[in-house]
Amino acid sequence: MEAIREHEGLAVPLDRANVDTDQIIPKQFLKRIERTGFGQFLFYNWRFDDDGNKRDDFVLNQPAYEEGSILLAGENFGCGSSREHAPWSLLDYGFRVIIAPSFADIFYNNALKNGIIPIQMNEEQVHQWMKQAEANELVLKVDLEQQIIRSNEQEVQFDIPSYHKENLLHGLDDIALTLQHEGKITAFESAEQA
Repeated sequence: MEAIREHEGLAVPLDRANVDTDQIIPKQFLKRIERTGFGQFLFYNWRFDDDGNKRDDFVLNQPAYEEGSILLAGENFGCGSSREHAPWSLLDYGFRVIIAPSFADIFYNNALKNGIIPIQMNEEQVHQWMKQAEANELVLKVDLEQQIIRSNEQEVQFDIPSYHKENLLHGLDDIALTLQHEGKITAFESAEQA
């Protein structure tokens, strides 16, 4: 997992509540065995019509948001099934931060374990940023160490569990955390074989 301390990026407003994991990455695209390549299928049924043509009215198909890397979303983002492919597709598309009033628990943890910073923010603030992003280009700077989001006009604090914060800052996923104990694992395995 790539370490992340700060991220500055264009905000993309997705003003929808209860976005479930099947909307994030539809089930027909879950056959891949690697973690990469899912970004092209992100929000597929919203981005494309039945013939595979881009829908002009969907935010990710609008030129102003092509370089977006911070997603502003509605409440209960990532609800539904527990597929880890959802954060994989968001990360592969280029999103490093998701800001929403609330997240489904499993999605929240999967995002953290895959290098995405999910930030729970009060609904009023999220909608204020959405309106700014819809009206003009909105660039936000997320400082994970200080737990601050900066825009041109303000600084806003956010909370994140310290365990997950440290893992994100150091790029430690579950495998890397396990490998920190490689010496003990090797010693245990050697003892078992003796």
